[in-house]
Amino acid sequence: MTTMTLAKALNAGLRKAMEDDDKVVIMGEDVGTLGGVFRITDGLQKDFGDARVIDTPLAESGIVGTAVGLAMRGYRPVVEIQFDGFVYPAYDQIVCQVARFHFRSRGRVRIPMVIRIPFGGGIGAVEHHSESPEAQFVHTPGLKVVACSNPADAYVMIQQAIHADDPVIFLEPKRLYHSAKADVDESAPAAPLWQSRVVRPGSDATLVAYGPTVSTCLDAATVAAEEGRSLEVIDLRTLSPLDLVPVHESVRRTGRLVVVHEAHLTLGVGAEIAARVTEECFHSLEAPVLRVGGFDTPYPPARIEEAFLPDLDRILDAVDRTFGF
Repeated sequence: MTTMTLAKALNAGLRKAMEDDDKVVIMGEDVGTLGGVFRITDGLQKDFGDARVIDTPLAESGIVGTAVGLAMRGYRPVVEIQFDGFVYPAYDQIVCQVARFHFRSRGRVRIPMVIRIPFGGGIGAVEHHSESPEAQFVHTPGLKVVACSNPADAYVMIQQAIHADDPVIFLEPKRLYHSAKADVDESAPAAPLWQSRVVRPGSDATLVAYGPTVSTCLDAATVAAEEGRSLEVIDLRTLSPLDLVPVHESVRRTGRLVVVHEAHLTLGVGAEIAARVTEECFHSLEAPVLRVGGFDTPYPPARIEEAFLPDLDRILDAVDRTFGF
């Protein structure tokens, strides 16, 4: 058992994957000599060489396109996009090539690659450094999309994503990189990559979140408990495929659901969850499914980002509203 930050856990997971398989290569801007802008790949080029940890030009479309070619030749490339808002130049490659090759080749060609994206806000950054583009990838058939929320999951999930034979968009909550710290048991049996998980049991209402908002929901559940309400918190972990079995089971007991994410509300992941839970659990619901998320505006300047991000007050207000019906 080792205590790690989420950043160190990702680094350890990447190192383990590279030790286990010499076809695993890491590519991206500043991932080598610098060790990545958030130091996730720190020390890996020194230990594995510049043929496996490759500093690339500042050209996201070219990085992802090159990784597609490597994947077709039997490698397992892991691409780092420095910030969420920089992924858009590579969007064409991801949607038109990465996501489609397996289908286009009638199953003959697989693209086993991982695209790591630091996502979400909370670090006081400028425009294009705090976005939550997950819904755009979830909406694209052919891509798997997962989000880690704690060091133990980060260590395991990055290895599972690299071992997967399908392309995986791997979302990392950047504001938790160096603030989230926990024990990581490197020998513990791993939960399946494509499964959600109850991280705090409760009986009065259900909170569903992923990535950076999981810790906010856990804090909200602690405050609600002091006020006499028992909130169950579920970490989705996987957004595509979307595992809602634990959510359905929880809502059938609690009758109330609040979905929390940083991304814009309109046509976001929360809207899909609300629709599916309404279809599956209509007769168990005591109130409409409510969503708490970012507003339908571009991500704001750093000085007012706290007003944009879901916080304790907004989450607890939504919980109060579910009990008002």
